Amino acid sequence: MSNRVHQGTTAGTHWDPGQYLRFGDHRLRPALELLARVPSDAPVLVHDLGCGAGNVTRHLAARWPEAKVVGVDNSAQMLEKAGSEPSNIGWVQADLRTWRPDQTPDVLYSNATLQWLDNHGELIPRLFGFLSSGGCFAVQMPLSWDSPSHQLMHQTLKDGDNGGPIGQPEVHASLERRWVQDAAYYYALLAEHGAVNIDVWETEYLQVLSGDDPVLEWVKATGLRPVLNSLSPAERDIYVATYGARLREAYPKLPDGSTLYPFRRLFMVATAP
Repeated sequence: MSNRVHQGTTAGTHWDPGQYLRFGDHRLRPALELLARVPSDAPVLVHDLGCGAGNVTRHLAARWPEAKVVGVDNSAQMLEKAGSEPSNIGWVQADLRTWRPDQTPDVLYSNATLQWLDNHGELIPRLFGFLSSGGCFAVQMPLSWDSPSHQLMHQTLKDGDNGGPIGQPEVHASLERRWVQDAAYYYALLAEHGAVNIDVWETEYLQVLSGDDPVLEWVKATGLRPVLNSLSPAERDIYVATYGARLREAYPKLPDGSTLYPFRRLFMVATAP
């Protein structure tokens, strides 16, 4: 889900499943590539942390049909969408900063979620510590902080309507902060807490988007939500017009009508001792 105010803040808790799923194919690819690297053959209990609308959770359930699969998310809107299709998957609303599993899981899988939460130095070891011996911890997070789309998002908020910064201070602080660290940080963190078979890697996807203002539409589903929620209607109109124009310049439409949007992601898979 791209960098935003962490879970639990007013600006960032409402999700629009329809907007998020507009780019479902692009969002699904890294999720499936992460799932393919999970070595577990016959887990009994699998949790999808930050399951959203449940699209990826269903792939987990299909891979391990004998397992109990539970999707966990903080968004009531996403869980309502997830539960609208019949399945044997359990759905739980919870804040991952304080969540604890009722039983010891064999797989903790999290696709594009943990970047919303701060203090990874405590969060990731805590989650990893819930696993059974030999259990698998699999995480994917966007590395969008350095991308022009993220930097322009913050610069436009600072510029405002030429009268100074607009929006809530905590949103500015969130955009300034690098929520996801580099690969070496997570390798060292997992190793320090006893993980074995640690595999950490980065991939940059050259996403081919279509339509008008596709990069703007992409970020509207994720990182731009808390920004827009922090603005008045008049400020929002000015912001979207200015930010959209800057994105069109940074990511120009090609002669065939497509727009290329490079997007880096960090992956990690590790086994509990």
